[in-house]
Amino acid sequence: MSIVKFAPRERDILGDIFSAQKEMSKMLSNLWNDDSELSNFGSWFPSVDISESKEEFTVKVELPGINKNDVKITLQENVLTIQGEKKQETESKERNYHRVERSYGSFSRSFRLPSMVKADKIDANYKDGVLTISLPKAEEAKAKEIDVKF
Repeated sequence: MSIVKFAPRERDILGDIFSAQKEMSKMLSNLWNDDSELSNFGSWFPSVDISESKEEFTVKVELPGINKNDVKITLQENVLTIQGEKKQETESKERNYHRVERSYGSFSRSFRLPSMVKADKIDANYKDGVLTISLPKAEEAKAKEIDVKF
């Protein structure tokens, strides 16, 4: 009997690595982004992009299949919180599901903004499953150039 060198299948190893990386990214994202008092309580977490310009912060949240009336946005002590619920479709006794991968349930995402915003000028739009929140910066938060006198 000869000895054969063990060679694991690459696809299995790569799949395990990507799966572990995805789980770690999700855990770290929740750790760094959320305020301890306003932590996530749901069973799923919508993806969020946050960008900044000289004039405002822009937050884009992917919320496919959610009615805009099921989303609540609050700003308290410079913490932006987006809450809502994605309701599961009622199962039909006439259908047998072979796979259910979409996530359902309540969600909450909270982000501490790095500077003050004009709360009365915040604008939120919902189109094609993407919620876009524009948060104009307060005057004291905007960068100011200071001339040096000689």
